[in-house]
Amino acid sequence: MTIKILADSACDLSEDHYKTYDIEMVPLTVHLGDEEFKDSIDIKPKTVYDAMREGKSPKTSQVSPQSFKAIFTSYAQANQPLVYLAFSSELSGTYQTAKMMEQEVKEAYPGADLHVIDTKCASIGYGLVVLRAAQLAKKGADSDEIVETAGYHARNMEHIFTVDDLEYLYRGGRVSKTAAFVGSFLKIKPILHVEDGKLVPLEKIRGSKKLLNRMLDIMEERGTDFSSQTIGISHGDDVETAQKMAALIKAKFKTDDILIEMVGATIGAHAGPGTLALFFLNKDYK
Repeated sequence: MTIKILADSACDLSEDHYKTYDIEMVPLTVHLGDEEFKDSIDIKPKTVYDAMREGKSPKTSQVSPQSFKAIFTSYAQANQPLVYLAFSSELSGTYQTAKMMEQEVKEAYPGADLHVIDTKCASIGYGLVVLRAAQLAKKGADSDEIVETAGYHARNMEHIFTVDDLEYLYRGGRVSKTAAFVGSFLKIKPILHVEDGKLVPLEKIRGSKKLLNRMLDIMEERGTDFSSQTIGISHGDDVETAQKMAALIKAKFKTDDILIEMVGATIGAHAGPGTLALFFLNKDYK
């Protein structure tokens, strides 16, 4: 029986990806004012970015235990194998909730073939891991192969990103108020990365002109085998800059397989408009 792949909305994949690879998606929740929305179902990222530009502060919350229990139970009852690849446990409690529900469902259905994996990834970096798993599932791979290969891609997925305004990361508790103020005042652009699932500052660049080139330099320093993998770029409602980065990557690394998507509402609510992120493997494609 074909393994079913489950992801959550923080993977920032498009509806076309879900349909093409038969991926099931469970949404996180976005809170805007007094209203609640299911990420990527009831609300689009641009709505969140426009609200942030107007000074609003959207919030997010994890997937509920009830949602996971219902999904896991339905697959257990149908004897359908399921692999859930989760948004980084360092950025959301969704993974921990899913693990608790996995245990609960397996107590009721001891033979259930359920796997819950912490990717330690976010946005399209996470999405690329999900796509690799889904490709394997479509080819008939078993759950062990899918879990092993997806784990390899997750462990070796680089996330190099910048934000347009440090104020948004300050509101989300990612940087200090002083750093946010000084960065904005001096026009400093931070470059951050993900280390063991956490957001970690990497460098500070003064002026946006140097920024893209430096991000590509880091890609060259850390990455490998660019011609055999899909390179991911996600953006906070700034497709022009994302396309500019893609053109630079094609010219420098001679790769044409580049996936560009907008940073979804869940992550965008904390990173803000103007975010730009680059994703690639630091080991050979598997």
